[in-house]
Amino acid sequence: MSVELEQVKARYPEAQTFKFGDNQALSDELLALVRAGVKTATCGALRDYPEGSADMPKPGRRDIALDWADRPALVIETLDVSIHRFCDVTESFALAEGEDDTLDGWRDGHRRYFERNGGFDPAMELVCERFRLVEDLAAKG
Repeated sequence: MSVELEQVKARYPEAQTFKFGDNQALSDELLALVRAGVKTATCGALRDYPEGSADMPKPGRRDIALDWADRPALVIETLDVSIHRFCDVTESFALAEGEDDTLDGWRDGHRRYFERNGGFDPAMELVCERFRLVEDLAAKG
């Protein structure tokens, strides 16, 4: 049985909800990487965060990652947020995303992701977030 979203939001009233990835298989894979402690960073296109957007990650805020069926899966705490052009993302950050073991592999996978989700440009700005896992909600269900 899944933990109800309302109960989780009651414990984390400032939390925003989001999903990792753009399809169920990718979402499941990324949630597993966070649970395993391999994924400690994520990024998104700055264009997807309008100025003043509540969705923009903020250091210290705890947010709720949903699974593909919109059930609460994890609570993460944002540690750091920075803006970098895609072409300037460091190997350290790419490896912290946990999805590939090389910067070139990260670039290839993320280029394809951004092409599917609004377009890609090597100079596009990314919101780069480092986080820590606070709570695995599936472990309670």
